Amino acid sequence: MAKVQNIKGMRDHLPQAMLLRQHIVATVQRVAERYGFEPLQTPVVEYAELLEGKLGDDEKLIYRFADHGDRNVALRYDQTVPLARVVAQYAGQLTLPWRRYAYGPSYRGERPARGRYREFYQFDADIVGSSSPLADAEIVALLSDALEALGFPGFTTMLNHRQVIGGIARTSGLDETAAGGVYRAIDKFDKLGVDGVNTELVRMGVNSAAADQILALVQIDGDPNAVLTELEARLAADTRAVAALANLRAIIVALDAMGVSPSRYRIAPRLARGLSYYTGLVFETSTPHWPAGSLLGGGRYDELIGQFAGRPIPTVGLAFGLDRLHDVMAELGLGPRPTTTAVAFVTIFGPEHTAASLALARALRAGGVNTLLSLETGALGKQFKEADRKGVRYVLVLGPDELTRGEVVLKDLRGGDQRSLPQAEVLAALLAAR
Repeated sequence: MAKVQNIKGMRDHLPQAMLLRQHIVATVQRVAERYGFEPLQTPVVEYAELLEGKLGDDEKLIYRFADHGDRNVALRYDQTVPLARVVAQYAGQLTLPWRRYAYGPSYRGERPARGRYREFYQFDADIVGSSSPLADAEIVALLSDALEALGFPGFTTMLNHRQVIGGIARTSGLDETAAGGVYRAIDKFDKLGVDGVNTELVRMGVNSAAADQILALVQIDGDPNAVLTELEARLAADTRAVAALANLRAIIVALDAMGVSPSRYRIAPRLARGLSYYTGLVFETSTPHWPAGSLLGGGRYDELIGQFAGRPIPTVGLAFGLDRLHDVMAELGLGPRPTTTAVAFVTIFGPEHTAASLALARALRAGGVNTLLSLETGALGKQFKEADRKGVRYVLVLGPDELTRGEVVLKDLRGGDQRSLPQAEVLAALLAAR
């Protein structure tokens, strides 16, 4: 190879980045399990036909190839379609409603950009087998709790319903077949603005009066209840839109009862979400601190799993984009900033003291303290420099004098303090200092 490098749009994550990423996963997992969600893992490779016909315009981004058996397979595009397969394949082993979470990589033939990669990691949480608005509200409450636990400032979740957008299209004089084009055009609102979306609608064949009405309706904003009231008045002739608005009302009533602050969400008629399998609630969460796009999103997809299971199975879920969360947190300085997993570094004073240092390191590890052991003997200055470069806070020295007295020297590289402790107290001191 002329140059050693990774594939564009696929990143290496060195230790400091991985420590933050692991913190994100552990935090979100802890919140999901607090809500009673259970773990699931599926293969990264699926039969291509499983993914095809489920993703609308995004299907062109699927990585497809023939394996050594000439089977047409594809890399996982997301974790939603594999979930649908699992529910159909293991129907007799799952008790519905089923709350599941899953974490792992997915692949899309994207044009790489800030916060958008060809290999990316997602943490999904879904409730399978319930059409209740309580399920929708619980998913939104979970994401709010998770982002607060991660320390995100000022995030807002925009809520909408696919049938609200459909109702906007229908009451503007468009037939059902044109609604899909309205979804795609409205989905570009934040990127293109009013004029850009108007151009898209006109290009689709929407007349200027209908385009103006659509744009007026999707820009309604304000207090969630006030937005719903105005939409109910203006979409009163469309029964499906009226039912969708009633569903959104039930969701925000539940969010209030679940303790989600009204400042954390709003009703956004312009929100469409690009994936074609959404059928009901759709949502995206954003923060003004990250103008490059939403942090995460999701919604209700009541028909996708039924395509595999042969019967209707209502489902709602979300996907945390770990790469985007990591990039935002790194940029904003959120979360822990460790440079190593180790808390303590045990030096080796000299060859004849190796056994004592090994025993000390073993005792600390057995007691729950992450411990690095020097692989060199003597030259304590060099060992101290290694500990410092790695970011280990505490260095322990066990020399001949300390061995005679049954003590250990404990040096805090961050604060500069140094003290001698009885060997029997070192573990407790390090556990207390963590």
